[in-house]
Amino acid sequence: MGNRGPTLEDVAREAGVSRATVSRVVNGVRNVAPDIQRAVRDAVARTGYTPNQAARSLVTRRTGTVALVLSATGRAFTARVFSDPFFGRIVDGVLPVLRERAIQPVLLVAESEQARTQLVEYLRQGGADGALVVPLDAADPLPAMLVAAGLPTVLFGRPRDGDRCAFVDLDNPAGARLAAEHLWATGRRRPATIAAPATAPTADERLDAFREALAAHGVTSVPVVRGRFTADSGRRAMARLLKDHPGIDAVFAANDLMAQGACQYLREQGIAVPGAVAVMGFDDSMAARKAQPQLTTVRQPVERMAAAMAELLFEQLDGGGSDPASKVFEPLLVVREST
Repeated sequence: MGNRGPTLEDVAREAGVSRATVSRVVNGVRNVAPDIQRAVRDAVARTGYTPNQAARSLVTRRTGTVALVLSATGRAFTARVFSDPFFGRIVDGVLPVLRERAIQPVLLVAESEQARTQLVEYLRQGGADGALVVPLDAADPLPAMLVAAGLPTVLFGRPRDGDRCAFVDLDNPAGARLAAEHLWATGRRRPATIAAPATAPTADERLDAFREALAAHGVTSVPVVRGRFTADSGRRAMARLLKDHPGIDAVFAANDLMAQGACQYLREQGIAVPGAVAVMGFDDSMAARKAQPQLTTVRQPVERMAAAMAELLFEQLDGGGSDPASKVFEPLLVVREST
């Protein structure tokens, strides 16, 4: 090849296919057999061929990028994003799917009305091919803005009533019921809960389902304190629960970080976990394994859900139907030492 870089012809020769077939695979055109796609991608790797992005964009009218959008309407936004392992798990799930198509992620943050308006305009002007949106607030207007603008969009979590948008979600009520039934089955009769902030998309689903499952066993009153998804808020919530309801024997927290904070406070007070008070979390994040003791929790397969978001977005970009698609995942009980 001398000093010139590898070309489409070089890749075609290496893969044993036509130049046109290589071009279709490199440009993400559909209807190429999977075995041929693999042969071409292997040949690309062996030859070291790098597509010319400018030329590729002219052919596909694509930027080769996808926006990963973190959106919220409340305060303390940045602190939560960079302290909660939930968001890192989303990135871990999205990246392999994007890499398979040689797509680069662009991280965008929409924490204000101005930022949301700028973000929509950026995407309108072709800044990225579509958006994977993680709303932190149930009332977030950004998803509706993106849909109204006709921009390919997939949400983590269900859209608000009336918003027609593709999404992935967890069966959150089923997860809360798993927690309630496990605590009941292990003999806990005076449970409490550290709920999510009232503005969180999943807050009411998890809280209501937890209460309803216990009500079916005759537990008519479940003490509730709301946290802010942080370990420190879990500590404070646990302190308040013990002060106001000293007889509780179990706590279900709406995420693992708050459950971890609850365990910290109980340990500081000399209260045995799970001997005196059982503690459960939600998510099955790294915080569940780092907690002392390790947390029983409800697993949310965040990485698989994030990967599904990317796949649904590519279906939109490839013209796969006009109706918004969705995928709902099932939770799983993970029993460890804290119950």
